[in-house]
Amino acid sequence: MKLAFSTLGVPGLPLADVLGLATAHGYHGVELRTHPEEPVHPGLGPAERADTAARFTAAGVQITGLAGYARVAAPGEDEPVLAEIRALLDLARDLGAPFVRVFPGGGTEQSPQEADATAARRLGTAAEYAADLDVRILLETHDSHRTGADAMRILGLVGHRQVGALWDVMHTWLGGEQPAESYAALSPHLGYVQVKDIASADDTTPLPLGAGVLPLAECVELLSRHGWDGWLCWEYEKRWYDAVAPLAGLLGPGREHMTRLLTESA
Repeated sequence: MKLAFSTLGVPGLPLADVLGLATAHGYHGVELRTHPEEPVHPGLGPAERADTAARFTAAGVQITGLAGYARVAAPGEDEPVLAEIRALLDLARDLGAPFVRVFPGGGTEQSPQEADATAARRLGTAAEYAADLDVRILLETHDSHRTGADAMRILGLVGHRQVGALWDVMHTWLGGEQPAESYAALSPHLGYVQVKDIASADDTTPLPLGAGVLPLAECVELLSRHGWDGWLCWEYEKRWYDAVAPLAGLLGPGREHMTRLLTESA
């Protein structure tokens, strides 16, 4: 497995500094939070896109995916959501990123069946566009569909190879799902895995990897046992918790912790 970190942990940091952190601490990939607050977003012009791609290539660091904010199950018209996904897919194509992340985002005014059908319809439509660009759309286990079983209600309806899953290990755990259950549901569709750590179900303030309660060792062992060799991406949510320690000082120990788990699981 390969290690990456998300720029959610270094909000607004210039790309040169992001790449410096990755190379200094032995990370081979970076997940780019794709938002107007960040250096990378769909508003970039052709020259900026080419420059971004060239920077990553020169540094020998891969873009693991673009973390977008489209909510595929949200109530409302389809076209604004599809336009947001298409913009993410175009950007991923231009940057050489293999994946774009979307959220479920179902609303309380919908029934679960309505939310599932809405998401599946939009993802099925977007999948054809994604196939032309050779980019994969990943539905994250999050918000209205936080477990693997929840996500599979949508993915099972879509049934398209360009639509897969992003396993956020915190959300499946908060949803009461055991890692083995999450893996069994998501493994046929798995794009990559987001790891993190927290103090408890009631306190999701981000902690250094290994300092909290999430079953990271169990997840890594499970993935290793099944021969999965994709990305483990540390999503340290500093953007939402400004008072926590800077990620820069945690990246080295975090890589060492994940490397130790990988070694023990081998």
